[in-house]
Amino acid sequence: MQILVINSGSSSIKFQLIEMPSCQAVCSGLVERIGLENAKLKYEVKDSKHEKITDIPDHKTGLKLVASYLMDSKIGVIESANDIDAVGHRVVHGGNKFAETVLITKEVKESIKELYDLAPLHNPANLEGILVAEEIFTEAKQVAIFDTAFHQTIPVEAYKYAIPNEFLENYNIRLYGFHGTSHKYVSEQARNYLGEEKSQKIISLHLGNGCSATAIKDGRSIDHSLGFAPMNGLIMGTRSGDIDPSVIFYIIKKLGYSPEAVNNLLNKKSGMLGLTGFSDNRDIRSAANKGDQRCKEALLMNVYRIKKIIGAYVAILNGLDALIFTAGIGENAVDLREEICEDLTFLGIEIDSLKNEIRSDEIREIQSVNSKIKILVIPTNEEVEIAKQSFELLQ
Repeated sequence: MQILVINSGSSSIKFQLIEMPSCQAVCSGLVERIGLENAKLKYEVKDSKHEKITDIPDHKTGLKLVASYLMDSKIGVIESANDIDAVGHRVVHGGNKFAETVLITKEVKESIKELYDLAPLHNPANLEGILVAEEIFTEAKQVAIFDTAFHQTIPVEAYKYAIPNEFLENYNIRLYGFHGTSHKYVSEQARNYLGEEKSQKIISLHLGNGCSATAIKDGRSIDHSLGFAPMNGLIMGTRSGDIDPSVIFYIIKKLGYSPEAVNNLLNKKSGMLGLTGFSDNRDIRSAANKGDQRCKEALLMNVYRIKKIIGAYVAILNGLDALIFTAGIGENAVDLREEICEDLTFLGIEIDSLKNEIRSDEIREIQSVNSKIKILVIPTNEEVEIAKQSFELLQ
């Protein structure tokens, strides 16, 4: 069975065509910097790599470009769209309706749309991917895999907010958690690599344009930094992360912002973009190295927030076996990993600077010989996880 996996992020589209049940990738690629200058498509098949820098204003344009590469007469891997048996879609927010993988129906699409307000950077892009895929791959089964599903094991003391009970009971306002497909994949990889006895207590750091941390005990999510919607917790590319709610009321009452304008501000104009003018970590690091003070401060703030959550999760887990770095920034930002692990020796975390500089597509350990905690860089592969769950559903 050939399953095309589409992972539409807030500013990127990852894709893989995967042969199941072998989990062999036929081709893979990435559309990045959507809506920004120098947007790029990367496409890899066998030993052949291709790149195209072009104008990609939105996800629909990006997905149509992906389809043209898949069916290209020279470098494509399928003759027609009908060669695709199923398309597996990452969907960020499933609310309280979806705890499992489902076939996409009209009702499912309506439910995804109803949750736009809770994931305004993601659910619209996810649904756009579904709609375009339905247009192009008309014979394929369309499957939705929800980021929130992995976090259904979070206990009530962690997912419940300290507001009147009626808001949970009547309106399902609670912590849901996100990036679940990624956290599930890398934690399972860590447990297979280290063995279950040496991986009972894990902190997974998914650091990309969107960022989150998960405390994982015996393979189950028990706490997570994102909540009701994917806005709080760590500082992100354009999202604020944690903020005192009083600030929101002040902006509305004293500065005259509408609730919609504040929502747009915190989702699309804050985070690293609001602090520096850049949303891409590479641009921020480059500017900081050239002396940009705002970029230097933003990087310090980012590291500080991540250190705080590591400390909190070590307390919740009552110890730690492994710290995982994953996703685009987590896997590639050598300086950031070094800065996060600096001065955490009290927790048994000590990085080896030379090991940290090594780049690889495989799991790698970057802790020093004196470190009590394993520090792992694990390339996430949400696409394989999505293909697995899609395949299992369709059997």
